[in-house]
Amino acid sequence: MTADPPEVRMNTELLSDQVHRHLRGSIVRGELAPGQRLVESEIARRLGVSQAPVRDAVKRLVHEGLAVYQARRGNYVAEISEEEAAAARRVRAVLEAEAARQALESWSSSAHQLLAADVGAMRAAAAADDAFALREADLAFHRHVVEAGGNAYLLRAWTVLESSFYLLGVIGDPFHLGDLGRTAQWHEDLLELLDAGDVEKAVSEFGRHSASTPAELDR
Repeated sequence: MTADPPEVRMNTELLSDQVHRHLRGSIVRGELAPGQRLVESEIARRLGVSQAPVRDAVKRLVHEGLAVYQARRGNYVAEISEEEAAAARRVRAVLEAEAARQALESWSSSAHQLLAADVGAMRAAAAADDAFALREADLAFHRHVVEAGGNAYLLRAWTVLESSFYLLGVIGDPFHLGDLGRTAQWHEDLLELLDAGDVEKAVSEFGRHSASTPAELDR
């Protein structure tokens, strides 16, 4: 049996959760390509685990929209159309506009510091030309805005959809070939709006940011 990859170790975390995290990371990093079949026996053998936790992990990926099940054929990494990405942007815009509104109801210096750190991480990633690290910091920024509002239901909705937003490229679009530093600047501008406390402007801009492609934001 081969040694477990670093992500999959015996610890207090459920083995199926570890496998899910490993597979999710492989999908969003592009290591598992859209349309690629997820063969449970092969994954189990590669990770050095039984098929049961792999089966559970793949079911979660299907539920999240990162994978699809085809009857009598198996499970495959999801392939995303332009129409699906556009639909996801519309849903994300609604969630994030409301997240900005609720964040400002209890805005604090600690929330500012957390988001400022995310912007700093984006700038560092852009300087290193590390698109993956930039996407991770981008995702963290938006998750932290949702968390700042303290609404457990909104956070639950975001958590369910987060992986799909990432894969769809509506967060940190991996096909955006422009200046990566622009992503950090967009988010610094959003943070300034939250600091200013202008609810209606913040809600409007968070909605526009979430509904737009990078090319549209650059216009």
